[in-house]
Amino acid sequence: MPRAFKPLKEARHEAALFRRRALAGFLIIVACLIVLGVRFSVLQVRQHDEFSARSEANRVLTRPLAPARGLIYDRNGVLLAENVAAFRLEVTPEHVRDMPGLLARLGGIVPISDDDIARFNALRKSKRSYQSVPLRMKLSEEEIAKFSINRWAFPGVEVVPYLTRSYPLGAEFAHTVGYVGRIDEDDLAKLDRGDYAGTTHIGKTGVERYYEDRLHGEPGYEQVEVNADHRPLRVLDRVAPKPGQNLYLTIDSHLQEVTEATFEGRAGAAVVIDPRNGEVLAMVSVPSFDPNPFVNGIAGVDYAALLNAPDKPLLNRVIRGGYAPGSTMKPFVGLGGLELGLRRPSDTVLSTGEFFIPGQSRAYRDDVRGGQGRVDLVQAIAKSVNTYFYSLALDMGIDRFSDFMDRFGFGRPTGIDLVGEGKGVLPSRDWKRGRFNQAWYPGETVIAGIGQGYWVVTPLQLANAVATLADRGQPHTPHLLRAVQSGLDGRPEPAPRVAAPANVIKRPDNWLAVQQGMIEVVKSGTARGLNDGFPYAIAGKTGTAERYSRTTEEWTSISASPIERHQVLFEAFAPADDARIAVIVALEAGRSGAHDAAPIARKILDAWLPGDQEQQGRDTRTKIAAASPEPAR
Repeated sequence: MPRAFKPLKEARHEAALFRRRALAGFLIIVACLIVLGVRFSVLQVRQHDEFSARSEANRVLTRPLAPARGLIYDRNGVLLAENVAAFRLEVTPEHVRDMPGLLARLGGIVPISDDDIARFNALRKSKRSYQSVPLRMKLSEEEIAKFSINRWAFPGVEVVPYLTRSYPLGAEFAHTVGYVGRIDEDDLAKLDRGDYAGTTHIGKTGVERYYEDRLHGEPGYEQVEVNADHRPLRVLDRVAPKPGQNLYLTIDSHLQEVTEATFEGRAGAAVVIDPRNGEVLAMVSVPSFDPNPFVNGIAGVDYAALLNAPDKPLLNRVIRGGYAPGSTMKPFVGLGGLELGLRRPSDTVLSTGEFFIPGQSRAYRDDVRGGQGRVDLVQAIAKSVNTYFYSLALDMGIDRFSDFMDRFGFGRPTGIDLVGEGKGVLPSRDWKRGRFNQAWYPGETVIAGIGQGYWVVTPLQLANAVATLADRGQPHTPHLLRAVQSGLDGRPEPAPRVAAPANVIKRPDNWLAVQQGMIEVVKSGTARGLNDGFPYAIAGKTGTAERYSRTTEEWTSISASPIERHQVLFEAFAPADDARIAVIVALEAGRSGAHDAAPIARKILDAWLPGDQEQQGRDTRTKIAAASPEPAR
């Protein structure tokens, strides 16, 4: 078998091939080095700032610092809303791979409710993954200790200190001061997230909500150096947050306490106003509720119990309650007759027990069977004679009637610094047309003259009207804010005031006639004896009304007791000739305004005016001392 021969190598060809391959390899290496150099140049020069910032962000954590919420005091410096130290559990989603699993394991260490998880998930959707989200508020010391022992098993979970809101007087100021609650999705849609960085709560009701901008403050931040586990090592820089302003309200906490106690649990409302300036001295809605559970999220069962309670403790009756004013309207109607020139104080009307519209057979009855004879304005107010006001309202006509009542703010919000105020119903031709698309009838004008029919007022509206009447027709917008304090060392500065509108009474002697009628109410009329033992003359007026069902055309009781089947009210101001206080008391069930509401008003007057008189004396002595020249030395 022939042997195979190996091909002969050509040295020059091999050398040329090697040189070509070596050159190609060299060029490839050079190209790679050029690409690498260009890339290094881009990273080290063009993108240096970006990657340096990213690196710094891994080492330095910027944390927002929530501002301390402003405190709320009464007019004498009694604390109504404060901040107390607490701890919450926060989760940073970026560091959690299995969120449901983590929450399940965490619930075995620290109790976490379904409501907590629901709020956490809702808030988590509105935040970025690197932002911490509150999970559980107000941890106990035992819960903090349990978590600290097991901290290593929960990456991304931290115990964070914070200030939580507390209301030391509880239910007494729930409807006035209101409460804060955890920020939800609806709040986030309305907020500037930069201003609320690190903030977990916002005002929900009352003063807390209306003055949110003043109370909130401005957030700060701090830069913290962290390790690979994001544990803080040291603080590199810090900009302190600016705390919110402290608010001083016009409310007197002692008077508020007395006013609430006088109700003895009976459903209703009371408002006390200084008629000289519109300051609200007390406003009580009974029953009330404890606002503290709402701060960090009230349990669903507890909230449902409050929401479904038959006595409606969550309803702020002062600004949202609807009451038929009844005979409390009679002083205003009588004043309207004088101001419009339809009556003189000396004009009389014969009360026979029944009133008939000319040409009609339907009788409109007086409270006293057989009537009370011939009465003038003062007697009609004192004895609450319906016939006088039936006749007067009919002569006024509904258009002039509603126009005059509008002067005192009926049928519209008063403008108090609270959210959600109702406007009530001022009977008028336009209102009925808009509401029912029906014409107005004379009989509806007649009953409007005694505060019945379509009339609906809130206690605050009626108190505002009485305060205007007490100040001889000078309106003042009712308000709750008295002074504002910025900073810990700042002095409280008086809050700005809205300019007072023009006086609504043209002739002072007309006011004197109505005032005399209201004085006679408590001296010899429907509330006689109320003035006994009181150092000043009281001007007042009772009101008693039943609710009428327009669906069944029957009078319906609002109380289980057949005796207390009325909605009863009492309005007053004192001293009658130079009023410093105006009061309205409204009860949802009672015998009469004189029997049930008037005694409550008297206790309120007893609690305020004597102390007020002492304060007036102290203020006078202080002014005299300040004005007196210093003795020669």
